[in-house]
This record gives sequence, C-alpha cells and structure tokens, in this order.
Amino acid sequence: MKQINSYIDSVFSNQDALLEEVLLSITENGMRSISVSPSSGKLLTMLVSMSGAKRVLEIGALGGYSGICLARGFGREGKLTSLELEENYAKLAHSNLFKAGFGEQVSYITGPALQSLEKLVNENQSFDFFFIDADKENYQNYLNYCIRLAEAGALIVTDNVLAGGSVADETVSPKKYTEIMKKFNETVANHPQLESLLIPIGDGMTISKVNK
Repeated sequence: MKQINSYIDSVFSNQDALLEEVLLSITENGMRSISVSPSSGKLLTMLVSMSGAKRVLEIGALGGYSGICLARGFGREGKLTSLELEENYAKLAHSNLFKAGFGEQVSYITGPALQSLEKLVNENQSFDFFFIDADKENYQNYLNYCIRLAEAGALIVTDNVLAGGSVADETVSPKKYTEIMKKFNETVANHPQLESLLIPIGDGMTISKVNK
C-alpha cells in the first residue's frame, strides 16, 4: 500500500512549495503529521472543482493542508467552513490559508464538532461538499449530520477509511479504529440516501453522493 501510494504521489503530484511549508509548520508546532497525502489532497481539489461546489464544510482542520486543497477547488467564488476542536490548530490553519490566498474565504468554528454541527443545523445552513477527517469514533455521527446539512447531490468525502489497510488485510496490525472503519464503510455502502465508493488512495477515501 505504501509503495503504491509513493508511486502515485511521485507520478501525479508535483512538488508544491506552499503545501510543503504547511507540513513544516505542523511539525514545528508540535502537531502530529497526519495531513492527507499529496495525491489525496489533489483528489480533494479535483472533486470540489469538478462538482462545482461553492459551500464546503470540513470537519478537522489540523494545520490547514486539506483546507488549502479544498479551497483550490472552488477558487475565488467559494467559502470554506472548518470545524476544529483545538483553538491553536485553527489559528495555524487560518494562518496557512491566508498564505495560500484564501484567508478571507474560510471561517473556523472551534470546540467539539458535534456541537458545532448541531448549531449549523439549527441555523438552517447547507453545504454542497463535505470532508470528514477527525476523531474516528464520531465518523458515523458526523456522517448523519452531513446528510442533514447536505444539498441534493452534495458530495461527502471521508478519510482514513482503510485504517492502514487493516480493514481488508488481516496480516496488517489493526488500528484502534479498524472495526469502526469497517462498520462505517458498510454503512455508507448500504445507506439509502448515499451512492458511495471507496477509493484506495492515501489511507483510503470514501466518496459519497447524497441523494435527496
């Protein structure tokens, strides 16, 4: 899996000085190096661009790597709302989005994401693209909220659904969220409101289209 991803990154992802700087800032701030892979980031950009999404909701900002990739997809016309538990993570992410030229098009809501999602529902907000990359234990809850907040035809993209390959390969050491990802994948595959497919890029991404 690592070899395949290294090959994909080497062939399809060009060196990106800005994103390399973002990765460095994450390390320098003592944060975990768990941003999406270069090719996963490029996929996010392409999906936002191809879908024409202009109102994007991100659950899990970290240092802004995926946020930049999402914003690159909608250019000057879109808006990114990012939910992040940690205030200092959100500040770093916002700083990096400013460096990328999207600082005025992104807003951060800090605190527990489930509370923020409930607030967005109560405000009758809606979005046409979602990216879930946060605490795995709440993936199912996040999915349920995203469906409630989704416009017809919206896309929901979820990261880390292969759990290092352990969901499919018993020889791979399971992660603490392996079983959670197995159940989540089954849920999106069979959900009556979703049309989904798992893409084995990075640590795996499910792409779901919301049918309303």
